[in-house]
Amino acid sequence: MDLSQWSLDEKIGQLFICGFHSLTADEQIRILLKDYHVGGTVYFRRNVESVSQLAALSANLQRLPRSRPEIPLFISIDQEGGMVSRLDHEGMSRIPGNMTLGAAGDLRLTRRAAELAAKEMIALGINFNFAPCVDVNNNPANPVIGVRSFGEDPDKVGEHGAAAIHGYQQSGVIATAKHFPGHGDTTVDSHRGLAVVPHDRRRLERIELAPFAKAIAAGVDAIMTAHVAFPAFEPDEGTPATLSKRVLTDLLRVDLGFEGVIVTDCLEMHAISKSCGIAEGAVRAIEAGADLILVSHTFEDQIAAIRAVREAVASGRLSEERIDRSAERVLALKKKRIGWLPPVAETESFVPVPLTPPEESDALLTEIAEHSVTLVKDAENLPLDPAEAILVVWPELRHRTEVDEPAVHRYTLADALGRYGERITLSVIGTHPTEREVEEVLNQSRNFAQIVVVTYTAEGELPTGQAQLVQGLNRLYGSRIVAVSSRNPYDLHDFPEVGTYLCLYENRSFALDALAKVLTGKIVPRGTLPVSLDSEYRTGFRLL
Repeated sequence: MDLSQWSLDEKIGQLFICGFHSLTADEQIRILLKDYHVGGTVYFRRNVESVSQLAALSANLQRLPRSRPEIPLFISIDQEGGMVSRLDHEGMSRIPGNMTLGAAGDLRLTRRAAELAAKEMIALGINFNFAPCVDVNNNPANPVIGVRSFGEDPDKVGEHGAAAIHGYQQSGVIATAKHFPGHGDTTVDSHRGLAVVPHDRRRLERIELAPFAKAIAAGVDAIMTAHVAFPAFEPDEGTPATLSKRVLTDLLRVDLGFEGVIVTDCLEMHAISKSCGIAEGAVRAIEAGADLILVSHTFEDQIAAIRAVREAVASGRLSEERIDRSAERVLALKKKRIGWLPPVAETESFVPVPLTPPEESDALLTEIAEHSVTLVKDAENLPLDPAEAILVVWPELRHRTEVDEPAVHRYTLADALGRYGERITLSVIGTHPTEREVEEVLNQSRNFAQIVVVTYTAEGELPTGQAQLVQGLNRLYGSRIVAVSSRNPYDLHDFPEVGTYLCLYENRSFALDALAKVLTGKIVPRGTLPVSLDSEYRTGFRLL
């Protein structure tokens, strides 16, 4: 594209995606678009109330006054599916997460899930998805990836990632492979600090980089960087991939041949903001080879980052030619996937496009869920006996993490089992249960011959209270206990003696309905465990 008539500030603005905090176009985003020429925004749950509200917001954002009204905004989102879903409100399909799809093991289902998600994103005015995550989750202690990964096998991760990329992009949504060069083998959450992946280049090429190579071969539009240090590529261990020219230019551009858009993960994450700072991080990321800078939350930091890049050009630290190269990539991607916007007068009458009717989406989501439920250990106490009462212990997500935003849905396994007429008693605990909560459940359990205890791990390890509860139940009742992980399959490491263990990879309604069918003998479990549990953590049990 000819940028000769563009001002430097207009070109720099195209290199930024910035979030805001309301359900309508507030002053923050209006100023960013009009005065700072920002080229895109990012949605979080804070921006979503309903289908009609979000569709109207997207349309209004595209019509806000700015110097280049014909150039569309990137309207982006982290809609990975499963437990990282911003779009799961009434009328929106609850897209499964990556590990659910990895356990289902069917590339056709992975692609169809991406197509469904893309169709709804387009209807809501969203054109850029920060998905799929193609990190290889081979570290049980990973606090931030886990079920966001398709699994631990790099070939399968790459195949599922490519299927999702095709599903998104052929449906008109920009796909993003993340987090390059790989965030799977870490024990530090980059939202909170700088993680280091210490392996040598040969190992990294064989495992971490392999899915990204498949994503590039699949024609992925964008790749998101990891705020993670890789000393095999960047000898300065204090420099994360996002800020490393050796990683973004030498490795990603030259060695792997990626020609698309490189977008940073949010610079407000502590691996950047608590080290070099957000403004300096923006300059260094562009120096390293990034095209798009993501600053998701804070207005003052967004302004500071844009101004820092402007000052870096003025001082000669960044050349205008360097800005032009990224602006050209950004604009080429906008033209390819979105197209130039018509004049405002032609778009004044906004009519939202209806989303997928439930009768079309539910069959797919049910099929995926029923293919994903995984039986890991079997003490031959399934199906449950309908003549006996059942105690269901349910952990309720009551806190926000850096990747989870607690949803408003209250559907539990007890609700799912209740469809089949069993006598169910529900005992609700927090995901971090107190000693009193644990003791109350243990006392309550004495009245039941059948106990299903659900566990939920959000940040790398099962909370102590949940582990103590399952251990206590197992001491009392042995193989009678049925334990179900509703997120992290590694929960078994904390209670290896349990008799029956099943894995879900999310605690959402379709997964719970499929689990209820397994527990009552309506279907057999068909999922394949996408990660290994027979590691050094294993203590004497045989996996199916």
